[in-house]
Amino acid sequence: MADEAAVRAQADTVRRLKQEKAEPDEIAKEVAKLLEMKAQLGDEGKSKFVLKTPKGTRDYSPKQMAIRERVFNAIITCFKRHGAEVIDTPVFELKETLTGKYGEDSKLIYDLKDQGGELLSLRYDLTVPFARYLAMNKITNIKRYHIAKVYRRDNPAMTRGRYREFYQCDFDIAGQFDPMIPDAECLKIVHEILSELQLGDFLIKVNDRRILDGMFAVCGVPDSKFRTICSSVDKLDKMPWDDVRSEMVEEKGLSPEAADRIGEYVQLHGGLDLIEQLLQDPKLSQNKLAKEGLGDMKLLFEYLTLFGITGKISFDLSLARGLDYYTGVIFEAVLLQQENDHVEESVSVGSVAGGGRYDGLVGMFDPKGRKVPCVGVSIGIERIFSIMEQKVEASAEKIRTTETQVLVASAQKKLLEERLKLISELWDAGIKAEMLYKKNPKLLNQLQYCEDTGIPLVAIVGEQELKDGVVKLRVVATREELWSLQGLLRHVTFQFFPLRSSPEPRSTVPSSSGESPIAWPP
Repeated sequence: MADEAAVRAQADTVRRLKQEKAEPDEIAKEVAKLLEMKAQLGDEGKSKFVLKTPKGTRDYSPKQMAIRERVFNAIITCFKRHGAEVIDTPVFELKETLTGKYGEDSKLIYDLKDQGGELLSLRYDLTVPFARYLAMNKITNIKRYHIAKVYRRDNPAMTRGRYREFYQCDFDIAGQFDPMIPDAECLKIVHEILSELQLGDFLIKVNDRRILDGMFAVCGVPDSKFRTICSSVDKLDKMPWDDVRSEMVEEKGLSPEAADRIGEYVQLHGGLDLIEQLLQDPKLSQNKLAKEGLGDMKLLFEYLTLFGITGKISFDLSLARGLDYYTGVIFEAVLLQQENDHVEESVSVGSVAGGGRYDGLVGMFDPKGRKVPCVGVSIGIERIFSIMEQKVEASAEKIRTTETQVLVASAQKKLLEERLKLISELWDAGIKAEMLYKKNPKLLNQLQYCEDTGIPLVAIVGEQELKDGVVKLRVVATREELWSLQGLLRHVTFQFFPLRSSPEPRSTVPSSSGESPIAWPP
């Protein structure tokens, strides 16, 4: 008869097999065994406590965290290369700070229970808190990045990198500058990051809210419906035009004629040639907002040409981005894949970055309504993580989960004190080192630990080495043992050095870099 402990142990076995992607037959066999044990246990023995992560969240293993760190480092390096400072804000804000900033997406904000007389909500993104930060501190000029978790009460799609708790990586430029220069830099940053991460072919779509609003006006959309129709147009990357048109007409009350006129525009995309064409459009060219937007779009493309990235940029009138706070240029980066080997047409497989200009958001928080022009980009990090994890799985690449440079090992028994002294010297010298937590570990077990974890070097302390006052170094990959300074220097800048207990320290040859004899670069 199964008991609760046995059922839990069997459940752990099933989870482990799934995580390790074991053979389906083996998983099915263990699942059947688990179900049988649960049936034996009966209703009375059922545990009330379910051990799982909340819906739309996940744990990250050391291997997954190593991949995340690699991505974060590439993004942070790019942000710093462009001169950004870093800030942080609270994970929750006053509810009124977030209310009315996100349009139809406001329903996805997580509200918290009243605590101490304040109505609070978890932050939905990093942009609104940034605007609040600028207004509160009266900052009118800053280039900042912010990497932190945000929360959305959404229907999660875990396999596509869609969660309720996830990281955003934001870069923003706030301040009064000449048109389109900061905007062009934001697009350059997206191009640099996606190129660096080698996720595959990508396209950065750009548009302008003023062009959209002008288009809506000349197509006969009432002012009161601009934002809600904009939200519908934003779904064109996920839904065909007929479905979007149906939503506009049947759900949002737009006239069929206006919807059809919008359809003629939102299916256009191109580059400078399309901008020139629309500047001559008899309807759009008469609309002040659209004309301003098209003029700035032309200027933007001139700067992007100087950056040499227009090959990956598309002026796309279907791009709307549903958030209410955008006022000018908007953009979104999507990954592409070939539909098949014989067709050159590429299809989008998902958005990995987005952003735009939001000149009015800071003014919403300022008591005197003072505006601070802002433009920024957010990297869709969870989507990128999902793709990177899939690539690593497919390539069978071995991911190191630590940065240990050397394992301190012993060749004989009763050398724990010497190992502790040596590893202390390494740590004090800034070298990443480990040792096994056993008094008398077998040398084979210590070398196997290096193989398993990817540690490249092992420093072996033995009785003879102690007499000579030196340490023997072995390169784990080649099994080569370095017994002379010359042989050692050919491989690494880690040199034999005297143990502190050695009565007569041996002289050491400094490395070519001028570092101390025990220095060893990663």
